[in-house]
Amino acid sequence: MECSDVCKVCPRLVISQAVTFDAGTLTINLPAGSYNNGEKYCIVVAQSIPAATTITAPVVVTIGDGTVAYPLTGCNCAQLVSCQIRTRTRYAARVVTTATGGTFRLLGRASCAPSNALTAIDGTVPATT
Repeated sequence: MECSDVCKVCPRLVISQAVTFDAGTLTINLPAGSYNNGEKYCIVVAQSIPAATTITAPVVVTIGDGTVAYPLTGCNCAQLVSCQIRTRTRYAARVVTTATGGTFRLLGRASCAPSNALTAIDGTVPATT
């Protein structure tokens, strides 16, 4: 059998069009189209995450020119925050819809969020570094 030099890309591979940070939210914009309930999509965050992004910013997904922001959640249904997302990374997600909207839910675990917990408490106001 001869090897073909033409390869097909999975039709459910979706490459982000933009990644923006505004009003405390990190937004990943996907190409226009219908994303079906229950379908798995592989989302590639192709752009750099803006330097001004705060580590606790919630991550949402928009579609094309649409204005609705759909939460990006972990497999445990918790809202992802920006420190859990990496640029130039592929995330397997399933679309979960409701009567009024929907979410993009990761099928696997997201990156670990850093812990900002104090190492100890002593009754004084912690110093910032």
